[in-house]
Amino acid sequence: MDRVIIAGTSSGVGKTTISLGIMAALTKRGVRIAPFKVGPDYIDPGFHSFVTNVPSKNLDSWMLTSETVKFLFLNGIKNKDMGIIEGVMGLYDGFGSIKDQGSTAHISKILKTPVILVIDASAMSTSAAAIVLGFKHYDRDVDIKGIIVNKVAGKAHYEMIKEVIERDVKIPCIGFLPSSLNITLKSRHLGLIPPEEIPSLREKVNQLAVEIEKYIDLDLLLDISKAGGKLDDSIKIVSDQLQTYGDNLTIGVAKDKAFSFYYEDNLELLRKLGVNLVYFSPLRDKNVPKGLDGIYLGGGFPEVFAKELKENKEFRDSLKNELEAGMPTYAECGGLIYLSKGIEDLSGNFNDMVDFFPIKTKMNKTLQRFGYTEVTTKTGVSIKGHEFHRSSIESHSIPSYFYHCKKTNNKGEQVKMWECGLVKKKTLAGYPHIHFYSNLDFLKMLLETCQKKKKGVV
Repeated sequence: MDRVIIAGTSSGVGKTTISLGIMAALTKRGVRIAPFKVGPDYIDPGFHSFVTNVPSKNLDSWMLTSETVKFLFLNGIKNKDMGIIEGVMGLYDGFGSIKDQGSTAHISKILKTPVILVIDASAMSTSAAAIVLGFKHYDRDVDIKGIIVNKVAGKAHYEMIKEVIERDVKIPCIGFLPSSLNITLKSRHLGLIPPEEIPSLREKVNQLAVEIEKYIDLDLLLDISKAGGKLDDSIKIVSDQLQTYGDNLTIGVAKDKAFSFYYEDNLELLRKLGVNLVYFSPLRDKNVPKGLDGIYLGGGFPEVFAKELKENKEFRDSLKNELEAGMPTYAECGGLIYLSKGIEDLSGNFNDMVDFFPIKTKMNKTLQRFGYTEVTTKTGVSIKGHEFHRSSIESHSIPSYFYHCKKTNNKGEQVKMWECGLVKKKTLAGYPHIHFYSNLDFLKMLLETCQKKKKGVV
């Protein structure tokens, strides 16, 4: 089972660009890539999927148990030649100062996977060896098998760095990218701009693949990918009982430029349970699809497309009518914004949304919430999720909330607590993005509501 992790010494060293380039170059060679992303990010997996034409999966050791991470990885790599896992932040960065929770290094140990470490050498020469040596010795159980040197001044600069790293650290350098390439992906308030919004992305990816072939020894990388340890492939996470919860259900999923933040394993789990997923666009469609037993409104960028969403009043009215009639609906973050009365942008402009929940939302210049969240529902189900948003609820008349949310420190002590999760009719909406595999009882609750609707049970 060939696999490799592309990690970085920190955020911003170029691991996303390099990961995409490697995926693109190997795909051009005919290698069937299974892409993965460490952590809760949605946008990088979108690029992975664009490049490989294979859905990218998240591997998160804070939200999920080690056994679940293994299960999802093994499921994702089936019928593929090689797994490529893009890391998050720096190699050892995870949940607070806890070494083995949420970090790329932790995933590498769980999955017994060799690491290719990307370093930024734009302002150094032989000091690069000291950095690599520190990363090598910080945790000897992390198997760093190769180095990619990014942003070098030229081949002579790279050869000097390569010589000292291989001589003093005994880890091979497998290639470099010169700073003169200047291949970057643009960002905005929540990270990279998603692939569906970038014109001529295919041409940029093709160019990147050519440069990767030119400067990085992909044959050596393929050899390194064979060095992973054996994984137990008998793990079973989804019980036979859960298999019946999705029987004959049809659930509509909002999917377009405004709503694209979904954990792929959430969608795949629904399909595995027998749910028929029907995709629709609040931007383009005029009516909610017929014959649905439930709706899934994920996150995304409704604030960026607020004007277009406002102008599609026919769809907003159609959705509101369905929700008022009791359509079971689950919404996260951007989905919550869309179901509000409307959203005010940074210039004070207000755009009407569905007007289902009696709240108004507002964009802020700074992040309102960022990071992992422990959630307990009113019914006592504990789940794990992630929040990352600049919007806030500005006015409301909600008597109570369905979620009790908290953040804890490294010692498990509560450091922040707040309420979230709006409920009206059969609709639940909140800011946390929930990974269904963090507790399958949460998904059972959602599907039970859909089954009752299908059977005509109030």
